[in-house]
Amino acid sequence: MSTNAAELYKRIREDQEQTQILFRQALQDPQGALKAICELGEQWGLPVSTREVKSYLTSLDEAETKQWIMKARGGL
Repeated sequence: MSTNAAELYKRIREDQEQTQILFRQALQDPQGALKAICELGEQWGLPVSTREVKSYLTSLDEAETKQWIMKARGGL
């Protein structure tokens, strides 16, 4: 599993505004949200693939994350 995905997830969660932006995007455009997450990874020096993001998110055992995935499931 990519350690970049874990660090990227941590950074996104620490930024409430970014978290909300990605959540809203995932509701309307799940693939676009994945792309945006990967682009953030590139900007922050934490490159990840969409496959790594999906794998990491599905491995988490957090109610909040599971809710996010359920809502965005169409593209994830």
